[in-house]
Amino acid sequence: MSSLDSHLHTALQTAEDALVTVVDGLQLRKDAPFSPDVPKELLNSMPDLTGRLLLTFPWSKPRPVDPSQHSVWIFDNTAYRVQLSQDAKVNKHQADPKIIAAPNEPLPPPYWEVEYVAAYFSRETCREPSHVIAHLARLLGLAREAATEEECMDEIKDKLDVTLIEKRLEPFLNPILPRHTIRVKIADTETQTLGPSSSSGISSDLLRLHFDAPAGTQLTTTANSDPTPCFVTPGHTVVAEPKGWGVISDIDDTIKITDTLSPIAVLKSTFIDAPTPVSGMPELYNEMVKLFNDPIFFYLSGSPYNLYPFLREFRQKYFPDGTMILRDASWQNLGGLISSLSVNVQEYKVDRLEKMHTWFPQRQFICIGDSTQKDPESYGEIARRHPGWIKAIYIRRVPDGNEVQGALNPDRNSDKRFETAFKRLDSKMWLVFDNADEVRKNIQLLKK
Repeated sequence: MSSLDSHLHTALQTAEDALVTVVDGLQLRKDAPFSPDVPKELLNSMPDLTGRLLLTFPWSKPRPVDPSQHSVWIFDNTAYRVQLSQDAKVNKHQADPKIIAAPNEPLPPPYWEVEYVAAYFSRETCREPSHVIAHLARLLGLAREAATEEECMDEIKDKLDVTLIEKRLEPFLNPILPRHTIRVKIADTETQTLGPSSSSGISSDLLRLHFDAPAGTQLTTTANSDPTPCFVTPGHTVVAEPKGWGVISDIDDTIKITDTLSPIAVLKSTFIDAPTPVSGMPELYNEMVKLFNDPIFFYLSGSPYNLYPFLREFRQKYFPDGTMILRDASWQNLGGLISSLSVNVQEYKVDRLEKMHTWFPQRQFICIGDSTQKDPESYGEIARRHPGWIKAIYIRRVPDGNEVQGALNPDRNSDKRFETAFKRLDSKMWLVFDNADEVRKNIQLLKK
């Protein structure tokens, strides 16, 4: 490519990015109100993801996904009984469901309700992975700062599994697909439509299922085509009755080592390192499964939805099945990953906790988090809003990694912080712990 062509390409790309920002910017904030802005310092230092957001106009008609070009993730979820108080709620796809076994007969009354979240992507990457990998290598000190892209790749090829890094980066490099739909098959019994996807490439549909299923069973949802398509990650639905126990858990630095206090460490733990559970937590969670008679689990994280396959694989390996709730964030710079873990986290988590309360107001919940971000404040706020719904709150005290972190936030692990976060709550209701054994003793008393 000549110098002139290169400059022209850059100018056209810049113009396109500006047009995307103008046309989709306001809609993106509406569709994903908790998608954080990326601070200027992160924009300047983090790898560019230009081209990830596709230009869409508000008047464009929704289109079905193309199996030859697109990928869809259907997130795992939890179904709850349709409640009489919710009868006035309008189903977005009221005329859409069809029972496979009897397509021409009237639909039976709804038995279960479930929120289906799906993510839609084009399989074409917006940038070459090597460009982002080289940038990460420089940031992490794995390659020289002055090294070219080619030199960076050469320097790390014997140190790192580049194929693994590319796999983890792929959801950040594939363009998102706004205004797309997909027809799905639920438990080989009923078909419904998900979408259209928002400007963030996410769809969220509250659907009513017109067939019964025993509580505790698991339903599989995938694309309504035969054979089962490889372009869809199937979703699994846990069927749960209104009463019983439940666990709401953070992920990063609660059950998985992420080092959220350091942006560089976050990049390393996310794209380079093997995911590592916090010591003692897998055993604790599996003990809760037995002690509380198969409670339902919600994994509520500030991480962006791009990390869903990575975090889901980690959860499947170490922790009980459950619904993973991630931020529906979309941006053109990898600095958004850092922002998702730190910006407006309390507002986002309290909003999602409120939603869980509408699903299971009669269940008893245990909340587990850590001290790196806003888990104490989020759990304390929801416990005060709905007295009796939260039975216990456990916060892992994460030590500072160095003196700089301690100096930046000296009150992060202070008694004053936790007393303020849990004000007006019974002191026996919450516990700040350093190791999982402390929680294990507490939950045994809680069950009694």
